[in-house]
Amino acid sequence: MENPVAPSVVWPFVTVVVPALNEERYIAPCLLALLQQDYQGGIEILVFDAGSTDRTREIVADLGRGDRRIRLLANPGRLQSIACNLGAMLASSAARIMVRADAHSKYPPGFISTCIGELIERSATSVVVKMRAVGLSKRQSTIAALQNSWLGNGGSAHRRGGDGRFVEHGHHAAFDLAFFRKVGGYNETFSHNEDAELDHRMIAAGGRIWMSGEVSVAYFPRTTLWSLARQYFNHGRGRARMLLTHRVWPRPRQMAPVVFLGGCVGGVALSAVSPLFLMAPGLYALICCIAGLRIVRSAGLPMAPSAGLLAMAVHLGWASGFICGVARYGAMVPPIWQADTAPLVPVAQTGSARS
Repeated sequence: MENPVAPSVVWPFVTVVVPALNEERYIAPCLLALLQQDYQGGIEILVFDAGSTDRTREIVADLGRGDRRIRLLANPGRLQSIACNLGAMLASSAARIMVRADAHSKYPPGFISTCIGELIERSATSVVVKMRAVGLSKRQSTIAALQNSWLGNGGSAHRRGGDGRFVEHGHHAAFDLAFFRKVGGYNETFSHNEDAELDHRMIAAGGRIWMSGEVSVAYFPRTTLWSLARQYFNHGRGRARMLLTHRVWPRPRQMAPVVFLGGCVGGVALSAVSPLFLMAPGLYALICCIAGLRIVRSAGLPMAPSAGLLAMAVHLGWASGFICGVARYGAMVPPIWQADTAPLVPVAQTGSARS
């Protein structure tokens, strides 16, 4: 992996922000991968712990004693958005770039240098990367295979391959720190989908988001059916809030899970009229099971019967969250076509979010 900028470029100082909560299984590999980057400029790693009750803080502290580039800080607000805004506020005065790194991920050696190089070469305000799920167990590998497929991700740009290009949204990696502060940072009232909400405001403010075609990150997904469904419920609710806040129409692929949920609920409800209506949820479940088995088979995994259930957990969890989000936030904003009205929730004006 070659740096996309000339060797004569003076590489800027970078602040890497790592939000963490109960990540004892993943935090050490993540930080070691960040420490072993081939980046030629200065770097600091700020780990914001949100009150871990496992060994996360101890592990980070031990690594920090061995390498002074690591600092362990508290995140009393607990949300990832707050951690990143704190990072922007507490970053070294020499920092010009902020990199967001998730503790649940592992980064290749050229991750930082490639992201910073493309940020400079493309005159972008942020760089996003592709994300590929990987598993450490059979169940986690099955979930990872699902998330890497069209059945699990619906064709999201940062889940597919392809060359680098300018996009509207992606998995956050690097920010021009001055521009990040200018637009107000993350909206700290968003617990989920804060990345898409920020991307929308960045583009509205004249920002340019480049998705790298040269680098991707390995992501370790949830490991149980319940935690997966809960995660996607929160994502769906956050997406609904983001769309309502900025009066943006959802994409057809985002509404597909809502259609699936409607068909299942409607089929069960109407089965009192005729059992034939049960064909709708039955057909959906059958399709998910067949597609799920084909996906895990193509990934070289055992033919796990749970693959179909995992797919349904993703779809129906997201759809349930989306509907709950519309119900909760929909009455709080004017109709979507009234684009000149004020946003639902103003961006949090904390010290980390001011220019």
